[in-house]
Amino acid sequence: MKRTSTHLADGRELIYFDECDDADRTAADLRDLPPPPPASQLRYDPLTDEWVAVAGHRQTRTFLPPSDECPLCPSTPERRTEIPAADYDVVVFSNRFPSFQHCEVVCFTADHNASFASLQPARVRTVLDALADRTAVLSGLPDVEQVFCFENRGVEIGVTLHHPHGQIYAYPFVTPRTRTMLAAARRHAETTGGRNLFADILAAERTDGARVVAANAGWTAYVPAAARWPFEVHLVPHERVPDLAALPPADRDLFAPLYLEILRRLDGLFGTPMPYVSAWYQAPVHADRDLAYLHLQLFSVRRAPGKLKFLAGSESAMGVFVNDVVPEEAARMLREVVLP
Repeated sequence: MKRTSTHLADGRELIYFDECDDADRTAADLRDLPPPPPASQLRYDPLTDEWVAVAGHRQTRTFLPPSDECPLCPSTPERRTEIPAADYDVVVFSNRFPSFQHCEVVCFTADHNASFASLQPARVRTVLDALADRTAVLSGLPDVEQVFCFENRGVEIGVTLHHPHGQIYAYPFVTPRTRTMLAAARRHAETTGGRNLFADILAAERTDGARVVAANAGWTAYVPAAARWPFEVHLVPHERVPDLAALPPADRDLFAPLYLEILRRLDGLFGTPMPYVSAWYQAPVHADRDLAYLHLQLFSVRRAPGKLKFLAGSESAMGVFVNDVVPEEAARMLREVVLP
């Protein structure tokens, strides 16, 4: 993989991750751009011991433009975009409308009409390598405590751009959900003589098998017993590592076919593209790395054809989820999807 760093017209960094070593990345950003917006405010909520980002500049961000105005497509002589090149494999650049100080956009392909599920395994590997690269770099910044890589897909989830892309947030704190999981992992280790909670859950799911959707030599994909979302799948490597930067090459290769299978099963469930959030859970940069276990949580708000799971009173106000789909049934439905 060839890595080329450059800068956009307003000074933001852009990095090409190319599958061919002879890619020409000399094209310059010729746009006349305003300076980047001021940093978001971080406000502390003492009632919940959580931080909230206030990012007023995001009200003016690009919202569902037509395909011929997409800012993530390659540039042409007639129209300049966020990517100066005429074509690309994978690109990462600093978000023009960031939620936090360190926010990056990851473009998976130059093809506007593609989806992650339509990518080839080799491209998935390139994406993983790019995410691992950015995880390592961002983890080295003095004000970063956790790196979060994710993809939102579908207007039902709230995407503002249709072009296949994900994002990377580098938080200056450890996120609430991560703190909760690691606290549970710490209690488990203390009561089991040092056993890892994530590893024990994976072993139990593999032994039981009722909620396993698919697996290969390096990864298992299963619906968790206490799934919050109608269709929720966790993809877990068999070897425990703290983050993507530590994921061995063989496991990066084995991830691609399994993940693509799960995405295609989700799309085939109701015969329409499934909206989803795909979220990598990585260890904090400085704390509890011995307790953490890299894994991907993939979930959808669609519970049936034409029906969505909304976060209503119990979920939004109290944080108590009510799932309408039995996890074992969800796993069975996904296993029975006939793939093309």
